[in-house]
Amino acid sequence: MASNIGLSLSDTASETTATGPRSPSSTLYSSDDDAATVATPEVWNADESVLVTGGAGFVGSHVAEHLLRRGEKVLVIDELNAYYDVSKKQANVRLLEQLGGRNFRFFKGDICDKTFLAEVEKSCKFPKRVVHLAARAGVRPSIDDPFVYVHSNVEGTTRLLELAGQAHGNDAKFVFASSSSVYGGSKKQLFSETDAVDAPVSPYAATKKACELLAYTYHHLYGMHVAGLRFFTVFGPRGRPDMAPLKFVDKVSRGVPIDRYGDGSSSRDYTYIDDVVDGVIRALDTPLGYQIYNLGNGRPTRLNDFIRLVEQHSGKQALINVMPEQPGDVPRTCADISKARELLGYDPKTPFSEGIAKLVTWYNESERA
Repeated sequence: MASNIGLSLSDTASETTATGPRSPSSTLYSSDDDAATVATPEVWNADESVLVTGGAGFVGSHVAEHLLRRGEKVLVIDELNAYYDVSKKQANVRLLEQLGGRNFRFFKGDICDKTFLAEVEKSCKFPKRVVHLAARAGVRPSIDDPFVYVHSNVEGTTRLLELAGQAHGNDAKFVFASSSSVYGGSKKQLFSETDAVDAPVSPYAATKKACELLAYTYHHLYGMHVAGLRFFTVFGPRGRPDMAPLKFVDKVSRGVPIDRYGDGSSSRDYTYIDDVVDGVIRALDTPLGYQIYNLGNGRPTRLNDFIRLVEQHSGKQALINVMPEQPGDVPRTCADISKARELLGYDPKTPFSEGIAKLVTWYNESERA
């Protein structure tokens, strides 16, 4: 049985044991045995580990991997929801447990569930360092079901801020994922952290702005160090299959038509995963009170140019369905990264073309294997 034993919050009804019904929040979990009775592991104290929520996902698994490689003990909480193929998240967890061994623990559960979090606390005291990446992502799905976004993003973030503030006060270091979506339909050439972001155009963006406001409140109340990171379209190996970079590489490679929304003139500031992870780690290691940082590339790419690069690196011609523009989408994003560069030493190294080439290589070696 794997050494990284944690707890599972089942999506199904409570199980029944010889001693009566068992709450999903108290189901013991490891990757080898999803519902096994196992020995309680040694308790980790608050100083020796880093909590990464959403650590089975795209950005979270890369951040957890980086922390493990530098010798940290890493505690991952993820509910393994079905927003996209759960097997991909499970594969990320297996990668992390193989890499981390006894320095890695995984707990399956909902960060909004107080009972579940209390169970986690029995074997891992709430860490002083938190990288909070668990969230419901996606602009368009948030329009269809805004309530799950409020639950996961706003309630979940508040729950963790409350725990961090009450447990550690001004010793707490809390880094969380915001989004470039907070900039809405800004017409500015560069999006700066000093811009007004009071007009979100999707429920997803509104929840991310709400999290920034709540984070400031907890910084004010407890003196905790908080860094909100506005990610700009992160892509790369193990990426989310619903996002354009991996979706386009996959479909173009297989000769399946892709949907292009609008005339192809929209542009995004695509940021390679290694550069984003570097920014996350720098923010964690550089506590500076309350800060908001853009983590982007600073060089936007037009959609039509993006498609041409995918064709070039995959060696296939794209079949394109022209679709109307979608509600909630913004025409352009471009990060002003001068603040992160000055305060964190953040310096993205990967041009978009190079990142797409790396993504195609990974796809050919793993996804099509």
